[in-house]
Amino acid sequence: MSLSSRTLILAATLGSAALLAGAFAFQHIGGLAPCPLCLWQRWPHAAAVVIGLVAVLTGWRGLAWLGALAALATAGIGIFHVGVEQLWWEGLAACTAGSIEGISAADLLDPSKDVAPIVRCDEIPWQLLGISMAGWNAILSLILAGIWVKAARTA
Repeated sequence: MSLSSRTLILAATLGSAALLAGAFAFQHIGGLAPCPLCLWQRWPHAAAVVIGLVAVLTGWRGLAWLGALAALATAGIGIFHVGVEQLWWEGLAACTAGSIEGISAADLLDPSKDVAPIVRCDEIPWQLLGISMAGWNAILSLILAGIWVKAARTA
């Protein structure tokens, strides 16, 4: 049995929406604040959801190539993030070196100011089966990219 292009696009769109929902749940329910790389991984998923909705509504399966590109972009960021977490390479200075960029000295010295702690990209706050959230995002996003490509190639 072969799935239609529209069904595949809907599945990939719902996959990105589910990954976004999971990220927000970890943040707002689980209390795990995202690092800058975590936030970057969300944008391509949001783009994939918009692309998928437009593709489903218009029936133009050519948009599936853009969906695949969005899924590959977030997978690439996820792979980079895993490398930072595993200390295979250096990450962004803003989230691996304890940066206080954007916070004034006055705010740092004022005890009445609530300055949020820096969320580091090179620490793993949660993992499942030895794979971090960034790793799961990369794996699942590569699967979604495959679904997008299949949708684009299905008549």
